[in-house]
Amino acid sequence: MNYTDDTLPDNINLLKEIILQQAEKNKILSEKISILEEFIRLSKQQKFSSSSEKDSRQGELFNEAEATAENENITEEIDSAADEKPVIENASRKNKPVRKPLPADLPRIQHVYELPLEQRQCACGCTLTEIGEDISEQLDIVPAQLRVIQNVRKKYACKACEDTVKTADRLEQFLPKSNASPNTLAYVIINKYQDGLPLYRLSNIFQRMDIDLSRQTLSGWMINAAQRLQPVTQHLQKTLLQSSLIHLDETRVQVLREPDKAAQSQSYMWVQKSRESGKSIVLFHYDSSRSGQVPLRLLDDYRGALMTDGYEGYNAVVSKNKLTHLCCMAHARRKFVDAKKALPAKTKSGKIDVGISVFAKLYAIEQQHKNSDSETRYHARQQHSLPLLLQFKNWLDQTQANVLPKGKLGEAMAYAQKYWRKLTRYVENGDWPIDNNAAENAIRPFVIGRKNWLFSNTVKGADASATLYSLIETAKANG
Repeated sequence: MNYTDDTLPDNINLLKEIILQQAEKNKILSEKISILEEFIRLSKQQKFSSSSEKDSRQGELFNEAEATAENENITEEIDSAADEKPVIENASRKNKPVRKPLPADLPRIQHVYELPLEQRQCACGCTLTEIGEDISEQLDIVPAQLRVIQNVRKKYACKACEDTVKTADRLEQFLPKSNASPNTLAYVIINKYQDGLPLYRLSNIFQRMDIDLSRQTLSGWMINAAQRLQPVTQHLQKTLLQSSLIHLDETRVQVLREPDKAAQSQSYMWVQKSRESGKSIVLFHYDSSRSGQVPLRLLDDYRGALMTDGYEGYNAVVSKNKLTHLCCMAHARRKFVDAKKALPAKTKSGKIDVGISVFAKLYAIEQQHKNSDSETRYHARQQHSLPLLLQFKNWLDQTQANVLPKGKLGEAMAYAQKYWRKLTRYVENGDWPIDNNAAENAIRPFVIGRKNWLFSNTVKGADASATLYSLIETAKANG
């Protein structure tokens, strides 16, 4: 109700009640405004600023004086838990870049430059003698050379009876009835799926070389090649399910001509990655849905450990297959970083800095033991990471009640609390990863390519993309 001088009551108790009600409304409005302001600042950061999550101060955050008084005690406790291990120092200033020599196995074509005869005479009258030479190198690129492979099949006939004619057997082709050689198919596949060139651009490139290959033709090549390669990806899937741990993630993809779905709707590309060294497997899978039924189909009767983000759609397969479920620590850290980005300029961020610094110390431990064996890494986690995590959990329990629940920091704390068991489970096994970055790195080429080609035209095209991305990323993962 809006009050005026005429409608305000004269009773003091009623006036106090009105003031308290208005104060409560103002508090709620202030919280809503604060949340909206955080949202706007974070949106601006994500749109216009660097996407890096690095903080130049994160290595020293616990030592800053800006931490609020209520955080000082817990900060000291967390610091003492982490001080038992050496923290990796910041990298020293990089030296001035030095040009790397060109590969020695490249063919060399020499252009020799001689002194003219008249310049080989010394002022004293003597003829100059050659004493050496200066060599500088330039990289020279010869544009792609096109050629035609003619498959000639010899024919033989009997001159006596003139009734028998025999022709040499036809060489089996990877794509029957196609004029694309395996080299040509590899060229198109690598350009599209590794380098992110849309097929219409590749068509234009061929056109400049007087070769008429439409986007539709190139697309047909990709779909048919992927179908021929299905046995390979099926074998990779069987091998993947024998892994002790699988990374799993998904990202959006738009398919224009998908049955029973609008062209503007979103479908998903799922990626699985095994962790075993020496036989890493990366598999992409297209599906129109993001439901929990997809992981159930992908993981079938898998019984190992599963690393994911906090998406609830993975819970069904975890429960059915009795999987050991780990959650990505990088996702938890990212929410604290977003909370810091959402702060007004020059605002102190003591609570946020405490969280970010814990993650920095945890990752420093991982970096220090990146090349250690499983047992050494396990003991390092038990000795250094576990005490740090316990102190951090205690700090979350004490601090969360004093933070705006729907603010970015409140969301970051709530996420860490909700998935705490899954986030910290990695310390129980030296072979388990701290985050799901392996899957995110594997899916990144697809995301980068998507920025260029934007969408798939058909479901067959999306399935072909999944197959060809799988083979390329698996090859890269194995060197």
